[in-house]
Amino acid sequence: MNFFKRAWLSLIAKKGRSVLMLIVTSAIMLFVFAGLLINTAANNATEQAKESVGATLTLSANREAAFKKMQQSQSSSSSSRPKLTTSPVKLSDAKKIAKLANVSSYNATTSTSVNTDGFDTVSTTSSSSPMGGMKSSSSTGDITINGVTNTAQSSSFSDKTNKLTAGRQLTSADSGTNNVMIESELAKADSLKVGDTIKVKSTSGSKTYQLKIVGIYKASSSATTQMGPGASDPANTIYTSNTFANTVKGSKYANTADSVTFTISNPSAVNQVKKAGKSVINTSKYSLSADDSSYQTVKASMKNVKSFANKIVWLVSIAGTIILALIVMLQIRERRHEIGVLLSMGESRFKIISQLFVELAMVMVVSLVIAGIGGQFIGNKLGQQLVSQQTTTATSSGTSQAGPGGTTGRPSGAPTGNMQGGMRQNMSNQSSKAKQAKLKVTLSPVQLVKLGAMGFVIILLSVVIAAGGILRLRPKQILLE
Repeated sequence: MNFFKRAWLSLIAKKGRSVLMLIVTSAIMLFVFAGLLINTAANNATEQAKESVGATLTLSANREAAFKKMQQSQSSSSSSRPKLTTSPVKLSDAKKIAKLANVSSYNATTSTSVNTDGFDTVSTTSSSSPMGGMKSSSSTGDITINGVTNTAQSSSFSDKTNKLTAGRQLTSADSGTNNVMIESELAKADSLKVGDTIKVKSTSGSKTYQLKIVGIYKASSSATTQMGPGASDPANTIYTSNTFANTVKGSKYANTADSVTFTISNPSAVNQVKKAGKSVINTSKYSLSADDSSYQTVKASMKNVKSFANKIVWLVSIAGTIILALIVMLQIRERRHEIGVLLSMGESRFKIISQLFVELAMVMVVSLVIAGIGGQFIGNKLGQQLVSQQTTTATSSGTSQAGPGGTTGRPSGAPTGNMQGGMRQNMSNQSSKAKQAKLKVTLSPVQLVKLGAMGFVIILLSVVIAAGGILRLRPKQILLE
């Protein structure tokens, strides 16, 4: 009799045993498949992070070199107190880096302040500070100007801290214009809308500038943009072109920026771009710093998820092989008489082992169908739980490194106020980006083929391990017993 037919009749005759085998193999295949899906999804998530999370390089004045120069001046001359002098970034130098490979775009930023002329600012009163609500001194201005090349590329908008609510954002086409974006609270307070004009005047003279409102944004941050006396509400921050901010600061700042941020198209190449960038600039004058922490956080999280998924696959495969081997051994013990009769009829041991393999293979086919249906659901649930745990761990680690209050340590003389606020906001944004990394577990024919291959390897090993008991059997001895 054909051993394929015998395998089928055996499964039909022993329904209870067949159902048990189906449950066991389905459970094994479900978890193996879930591990394979999570592994593949983690690889895809890491690749997607290169585009969605991104990395940046920031070109700014080399403050460390400026500090050393100030200290040298102080030691050589005690007649007057030396000043910290830094140079703005020349856009001509920035464009050299912009031409490098893997640099997709750049955004020049210049900050300054002005006073209002004909409209009111939004005042902030803080119960915790007796100086809350005080207007800024004339030297600092009561309106903060953020001059940028493109607002969409600025961190506040790319991280959704600020959101456009009316009009449009500023682009490189606004260079050389007096177009402006204002905050929605400031617009409400002064009944301003897109298309209106406002006037501001310089803090160091009586020069007045007329600005045209082309966009209105909403700031989600409630933190003040400055610290100490004259603290300013976020609504008093306006966005203009980088060229206009330089005009307000003075003619010597033409074609410069406080800092230039470069967007790296491939975060894994950020160190390579940084090295190439340093070779085309004066490193004693400029500092080029990389920020790919968000990408590294996602990458580390996905690496841990992949490691756990691989462990699931291996542990379930090994455990499944042992369990199936034990089941086959028990089957041999129960079917000794059947095997003895087959051997006495001249059936080869190879065909008997093949029959056991075919029985398991038939059950495996049904188990693969069940795993294909339920594996994606289990993979999604398990994968998201793993990502959530890894993100929480990464966020906690980042917070502990920042020190008490979520701030990082800074050298003496480092910028305070809105700079530290930005650092805290940046850490929050990085955590948000890490949380956005989700596993998209999808079913594919390739993964089903991999699962099928692993399944048949498992049952083959199970039968081979259990085959020793069959090879030792002698027909006469079995039948006499």
